[in-house]
Amino acid sequence: MTDYLERNREAWTKANAEYTDSRAREAWASEEITWGMFGPSDAELGILGDVSGKDVIELGCGTAYFGAWLARRGARVTGVDITPAQLGTARRMMRETGVELQLIEANAEDVPLPDESFDLALSEYGASIWCDPYKWIPEAARLLRPGGELVFLCNSVLLMLCAPDKGKIGERLERGQFGMHRFEWPDDDGIEFHLAHGDMIRLLRESGFEVEGLWEIQAGPSAEDQIWKARKRG
Repeated sequence: MTDYLERNREAWTKANAEYTDSRAREAWASEEITWGMFGPSDAELGILGDVSGKDVIELGCGTAYFGAWLARRGARVTGVDITPAQLGTARRMMRETGVELQLIEANAEDVPLPDESFDLALSEYGASIWCDPYKWIPEAARLLRPGGELVFLCNSVLLMLCAPDKGKIGERLERGQFGMHRFEWPDDDGIEFHLAHGDMIRLLRESGFEVEGLWEIQAGPSAEDQIWKARKRG
């Protein structure tokens, strides 16, 4: 457990007590797959496609609502997270809903599962933000079968460049684009990771992926995300 993993586990233990546990029932009940806090739906974007019969691993699953959406569509889902409180909420929701997932308490950078076990690796604000991309993306490649897909949601590069250390995101650049990697905030216990587009493309290719798409999403005046999709070379 590195310093950032321990700090992020503590931060999400606190967040689970404050709000994620209370929101889990509503999230699990959704009939639509949506991306991020503000949408849009996957039906609009057409990123995931038919997941029926696929082996799916969600890296940094939290309370596992995204995995539950996929399981209801016929996927065999494994959720991985380092925060026991979040996984406890996910297990409670499994009992309440009857939706079956496999849940593993583990670091998404070092998953205790065999090579080439999955058809799809997914992260929606999970490992994609809270783990080091130079560790979790190669690990995702290891877990995927040849031709398997990696899909992950993270903050846009522009949003991160306009994010001050304190206060709201504005319309001016607050930091340099080059050297983006680890982000710490004075008023936040968690540690985030973000890469510029060129660095991300190089990392994906070096990890054995071909980039298939980048969806840049504008969800409001102060919220902008991006979704990457890559396929493991056969």
